[in-house]
Amino acid sequence: MLMRCVFWQEPEGRWYSWKLLKIPTLSIMAQVSWALQIFPVNGSEYLIQHNSEAIISTWHKAISEGIQEVSPSDSCSPGNSLGLLDPQFPRSAAAAEGDLSKVRHRLRKFLLKRPTLQSLREKGYIKDQVFGCPLAALCERERSSVPRFVQQCICTVEARGLDIDGLYRISGNLATIQKLRYKVDHDERLDLDDGRWEDVHVITGALKLFFRELPEPLFPFSHFRQFIAAIKLQDQAQRSRCVRDLVRSLPAPNHDTLRLLFQHLCRVVDHGNQNRMSVQSVAIVFGPTLLRPETEETSMPMTMVFQNQVVELILQRCSDIFPPH
Repeated sequence: MLMRCVFWQEPEGRWYSWKLLKIPTLSIMAQVSWALQIFPVNGSEYLIQHNSEAIISTWHKAISEGIQEVSPSDSCSPGNSLGLLDPQFPRSAAAAEGDLSKVRHRLRKFLLKRPTLQSLREKGYIKDQVFGCPLAALCERERSSVPRFVQQCICTVEARGLDIDGLYRISGNLATIQKLRYKVDHDERLDLDDGRWEDVHVITGALKLFFRELPEPLFPFSHFRQFIAAIKLQDQAQRSRCVRDLVRSLPAPNHDTLRLLFQHLCRVVDHGNQNRMSVQSVAIVFGPTLLRPETEETSMPMTMVFQNQVVELILQRCSDIFPPH
């Protein structure tokens, strides 16, 4: 006995699981172990196999009875999962194109109704990130001249102790640093005393990552060549004075963040006998991060030397460049 089991999907959510055509062709194939061969109308072919003849016969009987129960008078309401497709009335290409047009129209209406990114931010559904945010925009959002995360990191590091070996030189666990970054970007209530951040090198690593990911470094691109030119001056007094004046000319967020950071790094250097972080060590760590050109230069090795020297000079002349308020 031959029958055909056909699967079909109508538009608007109506499904027709079994379709009876004029020449059914669902068959038991003894030559391929025991299998039911099923042909959907999309041209695919399915084999349902089992080693037991009795079981495959039971399946065949159940499917055949299911097909026989479907009659042409069955309604096709949206709630039904069974229906009968009359092969005498196939859907035309024009009808299919009309359905596609309706889908496009509904999709267009949905997209046009979507709220803007700005409105979602204003309602608090989307929180702007901290990492990778321009310094001026971040400070304006937080209504501060120094990012909150920078202040928290520095306070926590100093509370844990500045005598920890390799402070800022030793890298923390990268996966944990990324978890901390995600926490900062998605949760305003950051507690660095949480046990997950007990390793101080994770906090120092996250702080360095914050500065590396600034779209524009703490020393702005517009000032890069001026700082390099200043550090090349032969006269020491003139060199110090020029660097000091350049630092003082920076925008408030850059200047105030540099002040807090360098005063902190000076305290790190003061504990150099314990943490083994000298002025030169700190400059090597922070030089390329805080001061970098907008585009890569051919003389990068020599440029890196000057970057480090700028950081060294500011550390050595910190009290003069950033006098107490």
